[in-house]
Amino acid sequence: MISIASPLLGEEETEAVLRVLKSGQLAQGEQVALFEQQFAKLCQVQHAIAVSSGTAALHLALLAHGIGAGDEVITTAFTFAATSNAILLVGATPVFVEIDPETYTIDPGLIEAAITPQTKAIIPVHLYGYPCDMQSIIHLAEKHHLLVIEDACQAHAAAIEGKPVGSFSTGCFSFYPTKNMTTGEGGMVTTNDPAIAEQIRVLRNQGQAQRYVQTALGFNLRMTNLQAAIGLAQLPKLERFTEQRIANARYLTEHLSEVVKTPAIRPGYRHVYHQYTIQVPSERDAWAAKLHERGIGTGIYYPLPGYAQPFYKASPSLFRLAHPSSTGEAPTSLPVTEAAAQHVLSLPVHPALSEKDLATIVQEVLALCK
Repeated sequence: MISIASPLLGEEETEAVLRVLKSGQLAQGEQVALFEQQFAKLCQVQHAIAVSSGTAALHLALLAHGIGAGDEVITTAFTFAATSNAILLVGATPVFVEIDPETYTIDPGLIEAAITPQTKAIIPVHLYGYPCDMQSIIHLAEKHHLLVIEDACQAHAAAIEGKPVGSFSTGCFSFYPTKNMTTGEGGMVTTNDPAIAEQIRVLRNQGQAQRYVQTALGFNLRMTNLQAAIGLAQLPKLERFTEQRIANARYLTEHLSEVVKTPAIRPGYRHVYHQYTIQVPSERDAWAAKLHERGIGTGIYYPLPGYAQPFYKASPSLFRLAHPSSTGEAPTSLPVTEAAAQHVLSLPVHPALSEKDLATIVQEVLALCK
């Protein structure tokens, strides 16, 4: 079976974990601090704060920026539920805006119409490893005095004109096992604001500014030295992993672009291909089933827009869909988002693929197009 994802862990990670185990210093400590320093350097920012997951990164970033009850946060419904869940966790309201049909990221041309007096922030999601149009989003945010928090959980080392995602504003990353680099579980917040960085450090550690001195209501959302040790071993490999993902994606596009809709790339944008996502002409689920029968793993990211999840449908007062219809009535769906949810299919692109694997993927996809 050619898997849809395959974490690449080697002797370096094993040895790093064993060193931590032998040291007896398992909780947050020197390994975490070193990982933070190196990740900040990767993202070209002053501060990186390690936490227990990407969801924790989003949650704490929102809290540190003072977002809470009565505030609205503009984002996309076409992503994993953690993005909008983090908004709800701080008591704010997610406002879902349509996506760009080519890139699947939030459409910056539609954000301004969604802004109300309650709007406090925008969370663009760099989906599948492809950066959002940050220049347009930052311009809008400055014009309307809004905060921006980048959901870069799928976009380690992605960039626009050489500027890494996570450096345009406060950034949030995940190190889940299927991500472009992993710590097993874990997350990171990046920022150039020392006050935001300090607040997140306090909030992740039970609200303690110093040991046993609590200055805020906080959480236990720390990263362990064990996780950080894995991250430190993964970081030097990330560029090699990324280049291989890009090469694999290039091969797939060269052979499939005439039969299916392949990922869009704009000049100056570095797509790091957390997922290689195509649109199939019809019967997407049947395609996925047939490819599985032929030994190729696939993924559907994501089959339901956030607002269509059962929890959200059962609590419609918790969110808002942007852009009233021409009749003045509130919309009940986002058509471009729903069309994407019905037709996208992700193929294996990870760096563990062999040339034979790639040829097999192409062969079987082409066979379905006949």
